Amino acid sequence: MTAKRRGAQLAMLAFAVLIVMAAYASVGLGIDKKIPSGMLTYGLGLGGLMLAAYLVLAKFAPWADPLLLPLVTLVNGLGLVMIYRIEQTGQAGASATNQLMWTALGVVMFSATLIVLKDHRALQRLTYTAGFVGVGLLVLPLLPFIGKEINGARIWIGIGGFTIQPAEFAKLALVVFFAGYLVAKRDVLALAGRRLLFIDLPRARDLGPVLITWAVSLGVLVMQKDLGSSLLLFGAFIAMLYIATQRTSWVLIGVLLFVGGAILAGQVFSHVHDRFEVFLDPQDPALYDRPFGGSYQLLQGLFGIGSGGILGTGLGQGHPKLIPLSFSDFIFAATGEELGLTGLMALLMVYALIVQRGLRTALAARDPFSKLLAGGLAFILAWQLFIIVGGVTRLIPLTGLVTPFMSAGGSALLANWMLIALLVRMSDAARRPPPQAIQDEGLTQVMQR
Repeated sequence: MTAKRRGAQLAMLAFAVLIVMAAYASVGLGIDKKIPSGMLTYGLGLGGLMLAAYLVLAKFAPWADPLLLPLVTLVNGLGLVMIYRIEQTGQAGASATNQLMWTALGVVMFSATLIVLKDHRALQRLTYTAGFVGVGLLVLPLLPFIGKEINGARIWIGIGGFTIQPAEFAKLALVVFFAGYLVAKRDVLALAGRRLLFIDLPRARDLGPVLITWAVSLGVLVMQKDLGSSLLLFGAFIAMLYIATQRTSWVLIGVLLFVGGAILAGQVFSHVHDRFEVFLDPQDPALYDRPFGGSYQLLQGLFGIGSGGILGTGLGQGHPKLIPLSFSDFIFAATGEELGLTGLMALLMVYALIVQRGLRTALAARDPFSKLLAGGLAFILAWQLFIIVGGVTRLIPLTGLVTPFMSAGGSALLANWMLIALLVRMSDAARRPPPQAIQDEGLTQVMQR
């Protein structure tokens, strides 16, 4: 049974790489009517990396979900294609070679996580250590000398010639902390207090964890000017709290707290107010021409998606250079221009499948900590995607998050590959049959030979 599953996974992995290479060829044909000269290099590089990831997975997590790695390979590969396409326009900062190197490091982190973390339940013993590390990573950019402010947000640290976004790794540590904490406290947090209309409100004494997390998320919003990480952090905690307690009241309280805090911050702090102004009326000439924090980028992204129509202009035939930061924050808009609404829907379906496999792992997990951890990791991936896509399409105010696995940048790519490794490890544990069943299967295969 394991051999058949791994064979199917290898076939799907090869198919994902072939789709990526076909897209790569389409870019070259769309730009100058010939296949790109570096196609073989990128193809062999991506294929070799994913083969290495497959071999590590087959060795150290043989019962893991067979769909996760091929799906992530497809999204990561399409991100490489789009960054290469944008690089051909001459937009500064776009480099497919650099992104391929970060992908290689991401696969290394994926493999190292699977090899080192043989039992994910060991993370439960590090609950408060993970919380301390997560908060520490969040505040690192605020420190003098190493903290860097880029594009108005202080979310980076500089080490040598490299910049790192610690919040991407903080989200993993904090989800581990939330899972461990909620497993220990879920019975208390599930207790009902007074009933208001049709909702059982929690007891006032149990509001402490929510208020603390709310205060930390607002601190990130105010001090680092990072609406995305603030929303991601608080949303993840509320979602995991709901999973642990099944109390709708926690969700309502969380929404009211965050919306109220964001409105208050918008009245007091100019950078938050500017984001809301752009969201409410991006066509205001005063906002469009504003030198910093204006609506030019948002409208250019909307124009790009609109010009793509249903089927898109075709790979290599759009104008992504007209969208600022189209290789990072707005890669979703650049993709929409060239692949159209149909391509975007297909891309979102692939993301939905990744999230679905994570949630299925949570349902199949055999212990509460695994259920919460897998559910939390799947949620933050979906939540991050909603935040960035919602911002680019003007469904919600624009934030500084990037599209998982597609946008250029190392921090997000490394952290997300580690996230997938954790889901793979937990799916292996959830799907692994009892030892006696494995022994019986091996005996049956020997007898059949």
